[in-house]
Amino acid sequence: MTAAPASTPEPAPAAAPGTAAAPTPARSAAARRSLGVMLLLTVVGATLVLWAAGRGWASGTVAGLDVTASGGDVSGLPSALALVSLASGVAVFAVRGPARAVVGGLVTLAGLGIAVAAGLGAGDTAALDSGAARKLGLTGVTAEHVSHTAWPWVALLGGLLLALAGMLTISQGKAWPSMGARYDAPTARRTAGAAQAAGTPADLWKALDRGEDPTA
Repeated sequence: MTAAPASTPEPAPAAAPGTAAAPTPARSAAARRSLGVMLLLTVVGATLVLWAAGRGWASGTVAGLDVTASGGDVSGLPSALALVSLASGVAVFAVRGPARAVVGGLVTLAGLGIAVAAGLGAGDTAALDSGAARKLGLTGVTAEHVSHTAWPWVALLGGLLLALAGMLTISQGKAWPSMGARYDAPTARRTAGAAQAAGTPADLWKALDRGEDPTA
């Protein structure tokens, strides 16, 4: 008696061409973690920059008077770029696709700009001399016994953290969640309703009489 041939398992159906694979729970969790790291880097980096910019970066004396130059006196660039980075971190949730890479590039450039400005301002004395001149009401005054603090390096560290947040956005941003589709639903419903209302020539004339653009 001849044994019946064993049945071979049928291969699993292949995904249709052009269809993206559904994200697995592990991949979704990794995306959320990287998004959390980006937000943490952005908040911590911007906070360090804004905090350091309000502190004294250099101090000295002129005619027996003490003069101090804050980070904002030395350069307003770090504070401005830190605020831009914070706004860009929020904007990540409102954009999708390639736009996120653009936002990430903006934050990266802002962070590097902060780092450069802070590094150049670490040994700057022009702001200190300018403050001394304003205090005495004279020109050409030079501060003496000048000393510098570590706050410029704190700002530089904050700038590097922001640059890391931007690079993380560029590399991982496409996998991050965004605003729900419900924000787009009213527009989609209006578009579908307009297309249905403008289905016949008579409806086109009615739409024109109401002042609407049936081709929109």
